[in-house]
Amino acid sequence: MRFHKSHTLGAAMIAGCLLSASCATLNNMAAALANLQRLKFKIGSVREFRLLGLDISAKSKLSDFGATDILRVVQSYTAKTLPVSFVLDVLAVNPNDGTGGTTKTVSTLTSLECRLLIDGQPTVMGNIDNPVEIPGTGQESIIPMRLSLDLFEFFAGKRYEDLVALALTLGGRSGSPARLSLDAQPTVSTPIGPITYPGRVTIVSTDFR
Repeated sequence: MRFHKSHTLGAAMIAGCLLSASCATLNNMAAALANLQRLKFKIGSVREFRLLGLDISAKSKLSDFGATDILRVVQSYTAKTLPVSFVLDVLAVNPNDGTGGTTKTVSTLTSLECRLLIDGQPTVMGNIDNPVEIPGTGQESIIPMRLSLDLFEFFAGKRYEDLVALALTLGGRSGSPARLSLDAQPTVSTPIGPITYPGRVTIVSTDFR
């Protein structure tokens, strides 16, 4: 069978176009992944902390609880449950602001699948409720995450006084997120579709990662 020269040229042009499109797609994917990996995260603050539904934000020690509330805590502990809930604000920065060779982009975080660790102890899984836009300005964006867990489930060996003290160090009057970390895997929307971090990132309160 003979191929006409025009057919050969046409096939070569099609192959070239396909190769060019493929290369362009790969380049776009590489650029999107590079921009994605420039996003940095940090734990910001703990707020709206509740222990058995009780607001503990104004308390700093067990004696700040009334007798009725202490009785509730003891009864719950005896029943082998001590539920808490809170909002964990995660901070994110997007340095893709158009300087230093970067392309200015707005990143939309569509998922932040993560596991919460307290003093290094893995506890519950969590995620964001809605997508969050992170503008390419280098400024901090706040990503609220609502979490609930049973302290007794993960720290059953501790006394109730110790578990109350733990809750207070997280969400009490002088509470801080220093004892918390997140083992996370972000997913971001890009012009070529959603891209998930190729690896997991440990988010802490001391620095952006």
